[in-house]
Amino acid sequence: MTTAPRPATPTTAPAPADPYTRRTTGRLLLAGAFAGPLFLTSAGVQTLTREGFDLTRHPISQLATGDPGWIQIATFVLAGLGALALAAGTARTLTEGRGRRALPLLVAVFGLGMIAAGVFTMDPEHGFPVGTPDGPVAQMSWHSVAHSAAAAISFTALAVAAIVLAVRHARRRAVWPAVLSAAAGCVLLLPMSPDHMSVQIAVNGLVAFSWTTALALWLHRANRPGR
Repeated sequence: MTTAPRPATPTTAPAPADPYTRRTTGRLLLAGAFAGPLFLTSAGVQTLTREGFDLTRHPISQLATGDPGWIQIATFVLAGLGALALAAGTARTLTEGRGRRALPLLVAVFGLGMIAAGVFTMDPEHGFPVGTPDGPVAQMSWHSVAHSAAAAISFTALAVAAIVLAVRHARRRAVWPAVLSAAAGCVLLLPMSPDHMSVQIAVNGLVAFSWTTALALWLHRANRPGR
């Protein structure tokens, strides 16, 4: 006697039936989706327009130094708030299955880390902003240490989140989403190369915010009526 094959399990839980809950969840997810383009556009424009900034020598975080530094500070904070909105939307949408608790928590850690990275700025060094002595700073300030710690914690948390999502997709036989999410996590976990650190940080930012945007849009689609 043969049995019919079991259908693949959906990758998300049923979207909330209550219209108000559905709307607010959708807004949270859209805010999370907006965080990535906001960060990447702001950092990209500043990279091209800030006098003396060289991406091969200066990490994106150094854009938060100098008189126009408030722009990058605000970018960090707004992107972090968007990630927190994504975490809340994720918790509302993923109500069953592997990663339903870990994923929102890890995304929230990423968001808090981005906010902290904006509040605690790097030290000016390597000739940026213009007028800063060339070479590394003699001794890191406490806020520069806090910035580095916040960035490391936030990107590690997001890397783990990407791997958790990859496992969730793999268990539900969604092959390509699993592969892409795992690849994002592996990129974020690569050790920093001292010779190419600033470029690697920029690549990590691109990967991280592309992943959060993809997650937000995927969950927003699942949150729509009839899904």
